[in-house]
Formats: sequence, C-alpha cells, structure tokens
Amino acid sequence: MTTQYLSKNYVEETRFGFWFLRSHTWQHHVLRVAINDLRSLFSEPLPVAPVLLDAGCGQGKSFRYLQQVFAPERLIGLDADPHSLALSQAEAARQGLAVELIGSDCATLQVPDESVDILFCHQTFHHLVEQHRALKEFYRVLKPGGYLLFAESTEAYIDTWVIRWLFRHPMHVQKSAEEYLQMLREQGFEFGPQNVSYPYLWWSRASDFGLLERWGLRNPPPVGQREETLVNCVARKPLASATL
Repeated sequence: MTTQYLSKNYVEETRFGFWFLRSHTWQHHVLRVAINDLRSLFSEPLPVAPVLLDAGCGQGKSFRYLQQVFAPERLIGLDADPHSLALSQAEAARQGLAVELIGSDCATLQVPDESVDILFCHQTFHHLVEQHRALKEFYRVLKPGGYLLFAESTEAYIDTWVIRWLFRHPMHVQKSAEEYLQMLREQGFEFGPQNVSYPYLWWSRASDFGLLERWGLRNPPPVGQREETLVNCVARKPLASATL
C-alpha cells in the first residue's frame, strides 16, 4: 500500500532510517542532547507555559523531552507523513501527554499567524525541498518575540557515503552551517554568537564516527578549523515585527 504523503515534495525515508528514528540512539544521543543544548543557548528566560510547535515531529520521540524542558501549555506536533503521525499519537498516549497533531507540509503550515511561542525544528530542515517557503512559514506562525529552535545536520555530514547509503535526502538543497544561519538572518530572525553552537558529536563525524579520536590517534580539530557537521541556533522573531 502506497502512503499518501501530505507534501508533493516529500522524500520518503529508507526502512533503516524509519527504524533509526525510534531507536534508543536517536532518542538518547540525538534528540535529548540537541534539546538540552538548545535550552543552553537562550539569552533570556524561557517563555512561561508556551505554545510549542514541533515542526517535523516524526514518531513523537521528542515530546517527553520538550515537555520536561519547556513545560508547554500546548504542545503541537506536525508532520507530512500520516504513518509517522499515527506513531506520534501512540507515543503521546504512552507518555500520558496531551499533544495536538496536525498533518501538514512545513511549506504550508496549517497553523494561524502569530500563534506559537516556540517552534522546534530538529533534523527536519534538511529533509525539506522548499526550504525558503518553510522558513517564511515558521516566521509567520511565531508570535513577535517567539523563538525558533533550529538544529540541523549540514551538507558536510549529509553528503557522506555512509549517510547517503543508509538514509534518503533531497541532496540539491543541502547547505553548510553558515548558509543555514544566513537563511535565518535573511528571513528576519535575530541571534548572536551566544545563541549558536556547533556540536561535534561522535555520530556526526563525517568519516569515522570519531573512532580515531576515541583511540587517541587524532586530536579533534577546533571550531574554525573544521567543516561543521551540526549547527544549533536559538533565533528570535523581533518583538516589533511584521510577518515578511
């Protein structure tokens, strides 16, 4: 049976990729670590009882971490894959969480203007073909002063042989860390160096998953002397801002 995705540009994940997105490694070493890092990048106090939208919620494995860290009054999960949404619903029920689920393409969000305090976009953006339209939608649905939590793998990682072999992505839209940050600036989001991090995690090492460094055969290159494979950013929509 062919899945009817809710985006005409949806790039279907491999069977391995779909399995990996519910694995312990994904939950513990990827999601949990990214959410904790994003929390540390806030310059201001967290919004109290925010409306939080998880854009590209997948199978819902982020829900419990988002609830623990941000204590949202409303938690909304959005995805273009009906099968993933069904698994998200089951995950929310298993965790005892009230999550509103929406079937939608990120480039045409079925969410009202200026209705979201925090938009969480974790390892979703590099799957999107219409990235500029999606970013414009993110900006539209955020309230003035709202936050985009942006966490992405870069082209330097996505375009490695092991990732191309195991997963499926739209390769023509992959970007460097700086190119992603420039997209955020051009859309009108505000952030400084203190709101950006470049995690250098074992699973994101482009060639050997950090084995040579773990065995003491090579020192990790410092920031500025390596091609970044991950970028995290907490970007804010200006308080006095009209939707672009």
